[in-house]
Amino acid sequence: MEREDHPARVRGMKSVPADLAPPVVATAVGPSFEDFYRAQAGRVHRALAVTLADADVAREATDEAMARACARWGRVSELDNPGGWVYRVGLNWATSWWRKVGRERPFSVDDHGGLLPPVEPGATTALVALRGLGTHHRAVVVCRVLLDLSVAETAVVLAISEGTVKSRLARALAALRTALSEES
Repeated sequence: MEREDHPARVRGMKSVPADLAPPVVATAVGPSFEDFYRAQAGRVHRALAVTLADADVAREATDEAMARACARWGRVSELDNPGGWVYRVGLNWATSWWRKVGRERPFSVDDHGGLLPPVEPGATTALVALRGLGTHHRAVVVCRVLLDLSVAETAVVLAISEGTVKSRLARALAALRTALSEES
């Protein structure tokens, strides 16, 4: 993976509105961006919605990440896992957004978690338990379970070591087991 394609290094990029973006030309080597978008946008949005515990922020993060992927589709399409790259860029965007909002509107100690919206009444027990995890642990669970990525792919997508993936997954699953057994 080239240094400039690493998701942690895309901060500060300006997105291009869809109507101003240059047309994407399909090549014989890989799928066009349009095909990629149709196949992956919903999947990435669902994964970000679970990870971020906020569907609205996840939609914005997905849109921003897809715009960035479109702008550099020639390089992104050559990656082993373009969908993972988009997921990571969306996760980075949301983290930056939360930091910005936190600086603009400080929270009191009583806010507990700050930007997570309240749990919806119809939420499943598993979703409530998943929201009890920290973002780092939730991201690993989402990559391994929802996105069905391998340990190695998860490590690349989240820019962490394989050992960290295994450790976070084990801790997250233990916490989920405990939370779900308490609910029973």
